[in-house]
Amino acid sequence: MRRRDVTSVELVRAAIGRHTALDEKLGAYRSFDAGFALKQARDADEVLDRAVRTGEPPPLCGIPVSVKDIFGVAGFPTYAGSARELPEDPWCRDAWLVARAREAGAVIVGKTHTVEFAYGGVGINPNWGTPWNPWDPDIARIPGGSSCGAGVSLWERSAMIALGSDTGGSIRIPAAFTGVVGHKTTRGRWSTDGVVQLSSTFDTVGALTRSVEDSIWFFGAVDERYADPSILLEDLEASSLDGLRIGIPACTLWEACQTDVRDVLERALEEVGAAGAELTHPVASVIDDAVDHYMTGGIGKAEVHAFLQQELPGAIDLLHPTVGDRLIDPLPLDGARYRSALVRQSHLAVLANEVFGDCDVIVLPSNFMTPPPVAGLADDLGAYGEVNFATLRATCAVNLLDLCAVSLPVGLDASGMPVGLQIIGRSDEDEALLGVALAMERVLGTPEARLGIPSMVR
Repeated sequence: MRRRDVTSVELVRAAIGRHTALDEKLGAYRSFDAGFALKQARDADEVLDRAVRTGEPPPLCGIPVSVKDIFGVAGFPTYAGSARELPEDPWCRDAWLVARAREAGAVIVGKTHTVEFAYGGVGINPNWGTPWNPWDPDIARIPGGSSCGAGVSLWERSAMIALGSDTGGSIRIPAAFTGVVGHKTTRGRWSTDGVVQLSSTFDTVGALTRSVEDSIWFFGAVDERYADPSILLEDLEASSLDGLRIGIPACTLWEACQTDVRDVLERALEEVGAAGAELTHPVASVIDDAVDHYMTGGIGKAEVHAFLQQELPGAIDLLHPTVGDRLIDPLPLDGARYRSALVRQSHLAVLANEVFGDCDVIVLPSNFMTPPPVAGLADDLGAYGEVNFATLRATCAVNLLDLCAVSLPVGLDASGMPVGLQIIGRSDEDEALLGVALAMERVLGTPEARLGIPSMVR
């Protein structure tokens, strides 16, 4: 587009065409506005035309972007996956990350489906419908949550970047289940202002992309530490696996993997090792402790319940049982047990450094299993609870330990469904993490090169 070989209008029209052809089957979006997208594209083309004469255009100028429906977006209603629309003030103003993307020139095409108030890793939404995981054309399988429409929008080709949030895995889980890249940023690196809160302790915002290189470009385009993402990308281009120390933590998460999923992950790590990385096996009981505390400590449950009570009166009474039943009997925010849970979380986060030792990154599965069919999960709360635990168990330790992570697709399981490898970095080392992920992608291939393209979206 910078060379003007293609215009933003042409790109966005193609995105709209893909959406028109596929959305009835895939159902990625809660709201999609083709007319608004084309208006933004025409504005972007004017900027791009001027830039030919005056200098560089904004780094995302004319690029179609989807946004998870827990972000406020000017011009769109916000439902946050719930049965009723949220108040216009403040949920119809641009959230911080949306505003940063717009400043970088992004074309916002629509708002993708989310689990109700982002509270769950399965990815189903009984209120508005569940996006179809594009890797199985015959069986509706879960897309992963809570950013359940995000990865689907990338394969639909209606978006090239998908904004999401990650509180316990809500970017990495759908990235793993749909075969795209997902970056969980360090907590506090990017503002969550304008995003419907799940947990003030664990919430982060970020993006799903079609490659690590795209993820780096997006990160550099919106992060306030950078004026030009090309500088960040140029810095990370030299990243290499040669001599890189990668820790494969000895914890129960590897044992929890379905055999064919673990086989895919181990083959990918063998390729990484053959490319020069040194693979080690540090003892990592703190990871299992972190998973246990995330699941049983009650921090997130207490915080989302308090938020809904205070900011959205009556919303709790309307929750679908897959969410509402899990919010029964929350810890009060002014109670000793909640304060004790926060102290425990902080203590475990300090211990996380011990897992890394002299390793540059550590790796874990992003998913343990083949995405199960959607059918019956909304009505069988026991089955839903089991699947929700299994999805979050792979990813939630990263949030509790205040780390950053990238989910990278590394192969297909025996059912032909994607498998994700979780690359984990120390707190506030997102750039170094992205460099490692890029080096791995250069060895293993981009998602399309590694996995192919789902037959239903070719």
